[in-house]
Amino acid sequence: MRNESAVRVRGLVKRYGTKTAVDGLDLDVRTGTVTAVLGPNGAGKTTTVETCEGYRRPDAGTVRVLGLDPVADAARLRPRVGVMLQSGGVYSGARADEMLRHMAKLHAHPLDVDALIERLGLGSCGRTAYRRLSGGQQQRLALAMAVVGRPELVFLDEPTAGLDPQARRSTWDLVRELRADGVTVVLTTHFMDEAEQLADDVAIVDAGRVVAQGSPERLCRGGAENSLRFTGRPGLDLGALLKALPDGTAAAETAPGAYRITGEVDPQLLATVTSWCAQAGVMPDGIAVERRTLEDVFLELTGKELRG
Repeated sequence: MRNESAVRVRGLVKRYGTKTAVDGLDLDVRTGTVTAVLGPNGAGKTTTVETCEGYRRPDAGTVRVLGLDPVADAARLRPRVGVMLQSGGVYSGARADEMLRHMAKLHAHPLDVDALIERLGLGSCGRTAYRRLSGGQQQRLALAMAVVGRPELVFLDEPTAGLDPQARRSTWDLVRELRADGVTVVLTTHFMDEAEQLADDVAIVDAGRVVAQGSPERLCRGGAENSLRFTGRPGLDLGALLKALPDGTAAAETAPGAYRITGEVDPQLLATVTSWCAQAGVMPDGIAVERRTLEDVFLELTGKELRG
């Protein structure tokens, strides 16, 4: 099932007047997985998700959600899809528990509302009107409303924005439980650690296009930013060291006695470096393997015009 596409987007274009928000975007979301959509503000990620939800019509391209057109087949999709909007979607005067129970009654086999209220820490504010809830409480209620109907697919737009650390971890646990139950989750987030912790796949969006997609591990493994650092006596013969290392590896003395090896850092490379040092009579100190983080990849691929 995980090799099938729950969401398939090809060549999506969405314009607002003269502004092109999404420009030929392709995206695949595998069934039963968590996909995190990352991108700077204005990159087009929210417009993409809202188009997949059926709230916006594409100007060009195709969008299929659970094999259906989210606009033409909206009536068939709604019972199968949960949506957590970035804001809105709740009557401002409705009480929290009242709104959640109303949502539950719209579905054939909803989750236990009382258990969900307890799980998301909404018990103390159940009789409070939505407009009087804190931002974090509103977020948790929106999340509960998105999942109470036992959807096959759920879209979560910034699900932990404004939450305290405890509520954030509780939300992470709920997302993991959804995946364990076979639910496909698409979430947008600005938190790199959230994407690394939760996502099977990450899609990085910039200027209306997906510029990279893959597992967090694969995205962070690419490139030469993975490095091995150590210290030793100054002036080591790096040419001789490079002869012992795989092609594509680089070595530099970044400061007197401080060395950096870049390339595909794996156990074999580490063993080769330490063996070469032993043969050269060098005691390497402070050996450290450094790998790119998802934030490193994100900054490398996005927002260059902003930083410029």
